[in-house]
Amino acid sequence: MTGREFIQNPGPTNIPDAVLEAFRRPSIDFDSPEFVQLVDGIWDELPALFGGAAHVFVLTSVGHGAWEATLANVLTPGDRALFAVGGLFGQRWCDMAEHLGYKARALPMDIRRAPDPGLVFDALDADGGHEIKAVFVAQTETSTGTVADIAAFRAAIDQAQHPALLVVDAIGSFGSEPLPMQEWGVDVVVAASQKALMMPPGLAFCAVSERALAVAEQEPTRGWYWRWTPRLNMDYTYWRFAGTPPIQHMFALRAALDLIAAEGGLAHVVARHRRMRDAVHRCVEAWGSAGPWALNATEPSERSAAVTCVRTGSIDANEFRITARDQYHVSSGGGMLELAGGAFRIGHLGDLNEPMHHLNLPHGPGLAAAAASLAVP
Repeated sequence: MTGREFIQNPGPTNIPDAVLEAFRRPSIDFDSPEFVQLVDGIWDELPALFGGAAHVFVLTSVGHGAWEATLANVLTPGDRALFAVGGLFGQRWCDMAEHLGYKARALPMDIRRAPDPGLVFDALDADGGHEIKAVFVAQTETSTGTVADIAAFRAAIDQAQHPALLVVDAIGSFGSEPLPMQEWGVDVVVAASQKALMMPPGLAFCAVSERALAVAEQEPTRGWYWRWTPRLNMDYTYWRFAGTPPIQHMFALRAALDLIAAEGGLAHVVARHRRMRDAVHRCVEAWGSAGPWALNATEPSERSAAVTCVRTGSIDANEFRITARDQYHVSSGGGMLELAGGAFRIGHLGDLNEPMHHLNLPHGPGLAAAAASLAVP
C-alpha cells in the first residue's frame, strides 16, 4: 500500500521532516564551539519552556529513565511516597518506586476519572509526622485518556500544610496541556521527546524547582548516572549529559524547538492540541449516538488533549486497530488494564495530519467529520 502511515498513537508520534533532517548529519566534536553553542542555547530556553523551572536536566533515556532519576534525587530508600494513580503508567511508576526500596503507596483509582486531589489531602492530613516526602501524579494518563488538575493537587498539599514535594509526570501532557510549573507550585516535571516535542524516543527531561534541587543536594550518594547535581557542571558539555552527548538528538531538539517557536510558542501548541481533542471527541460522540462507541473519560473537564481512549463495547478493538493500520495506514493505541481488547486510543499530539478513513462499523447517523469540523476553525 502506498502513502505515509499516519501514527495516531499516544506516542511515538509523527515526526516533522525538519526534525528528521536534523538527524541526517555527521557527528561533530561535542567540545567544539558549534556544539557547545547549540547546547547553551537549548539550556537557556528550557526553563521558560517548562514554566519557570530552576533547572532542566536532559537525560539520554526514555521517560522511564526520568521516572527513576526523579525518585533517586528526591527520595532516599525507605522514604514514603504517595502516588495519585490514574491508570497503568501511574501504577508502573509506583511499582518502580517500591522495587527500588521506597515505601510507595498508590491511592485508589477509577480508570474513568482523573486522580482525586481530595484523597491526597486526606493522606497528607493524616501524616502528622510528615513522613511522606513527595506526591507523584501523572498529568495525562495515556492509558485512560484522563487529565489531572495539577493546580488542585498543589492546593491539596498546601491545605494540609504539608512539606511534601509535588512531582508531575508530563510525559504525555507536555505541550498538549498547560503546565506553568512555577505558578502552580510544581517541584519536578518529567517529560520525554517522543510526544508533543515531535521527536523519536531517546531524550527525557527533569525540570526541577529550587526546593527539589536542594533536596537532591542533601544526599551525595544517590546512585550515579541519574544524579542531578554532577550535571550542573556547565564548564564541560560531557558532564551535562553524564556521558557522551546525544549529538544528533540535540540538533533534532533544536529543530523541534524552532518549530514550536514558529507556531507562536507553547501556548499556541497547547491550543492546537485542544482543538484536535475537541474534534476527536465530537467524532466519537457522533459515532456513539447509534453504536457502541463511548469516551472512556466520563467527565468532559477530565479529558486529555493528548489522547482519547474510546470504548468499543462488543466490537473487538484489536481487530479494528489492525484493520485500520494494515488497510488504511492509520495506527492507534490499544486498550490497557481491563480495557484490553475493549478499547482503542487515538493520539492527537505532536505533528498532526488529518487522514480520512472509513470502516463498515456501526455508528450514529450523519458524518462524524461534520461534527469534528465544528471544533476546528
